[in-house]
Amino acid sequence: MKRNATAVWNGSGKEGAGTMSTQSGVLNNNQYSWSTRFADGIGTNPEELVAAAHAGCFSMKLSFVLGAANLTPDKIETTCTITLDNGAITNSHLVVKATVPGATAESFAAAAAEAKANCPISKLLNTEITMEATLEG
Repeated sequence: MKRNATAVWNGSGKEGAGTMSTQSGVLNNNQYSWSTRFADGIGTNPEELVAAAHAGCFSMKLSFVLGAANLTPDKIETTCTITLDNGAITNSHLVVKATVPGATAESFAAAAAEAKANCPISKLLNTEITMEATLEG
């Protein structure tokens, strides 16, 4: 399976602007610029998209890991914060809250750790990945 996205940039780094589009059409010439990355401009940015990808990938992987342990989550909510520092992504921090009937704190922690280590986006990132995992309900 292959997926693709396209970015088009016009102009200089600070004064220019670009658009990003995805194969699925979820992003369709969405604007990004210096101000959307480093200030409060309107539009998206690569770090926000990496955060969305990591949160989504981790949540789905956690569901699979729990399923392998015969546990079905009612809900997994993951927020990912990407830290960009001096031109490099230095951290991806996951905050996950889940309701999983039948899970213990220990079984949930083990499943979350396995998902963090093995989701494809975690494997892709060459940075520190930290996490807070809370079993609710």
